[in-house]
Amino acid sequence: MKIADLIKEYDKMQIKYGAKNLNSIYNGGCEEKPNICFVFMNPTGRNIASDKSWHGRKSPWLGTKNIWKLFYKVDLIREETFNAIQTKKPKDWDYAFCDYVYKELENNKIFVTNLGKCTQVDARALPDKVLKKYLHLLFQEIDIIKPKIIITLGNQVSSIILNKKISVSENRKVCHELKIKKNIYKVYPVYYPVGNGIFNMDKAVEDIKWIIENEIKEKLIEV
Repeated sequence: MKIADLIKEYDKMQIKYGAKNLNSIYNGGCEEKPNICFVFMNPTGRNIASDKSWHGRKSPWLGTKNIWKLFYKVDLIREETFNAIQTKKPKDWDYAFCDYVYKELENNKIFVTNLGKCTQVDARALPDKVLKKYLHLLFQEIDIIKPKIIITLGNQVSSIILNKKISVSENRKVCHELKIKKNIYKVYPVYYPVGNGIFNMDKAVEDIKWIIENEIKEKLIEV
């Protein structure tokens, strides 16, 4: 199975759980053994790819600014790329620029996805029961790409994925194990760094830098 094989199911679920006038948003980045798989909550209509007239990639955070500050601060995108993102208005994100940004994440062995792929008009949190409908599909994604590390953003997403109550404030730099089929994955809950969580950006940056230093670089040395 390939990542693209899941698209039809995501689109069906958009009709059921998302805004009828918006596209489902999928994922993007390195699809073959990435160093890190970032799992966010769910997309909103602020993503330019959610518009029905959009025919380019449908990856998270296209046309937005704040999340790219996180990726820049943890050295996962270059300063040149970050500056270009910050100067662009949403309408300036054309297909080529979207591919350019995600190609850089791919080159840095990063995969970005959401637990829920159902795009909403605004940023109100989805109920657990809706996000849980996507859990088996997320596990299929993870099983396909086989990341070295999974970073889950926020209490809600972390709790649903790990199937236990998670408070990020009590789990900073704490590794949890997630079993999917016969594979065991390392999962690190991290503060959600945008929206209402923007004040936690520095904590998220600190923890992600620690994870990269202690997990990813260590693995690269071992290889």
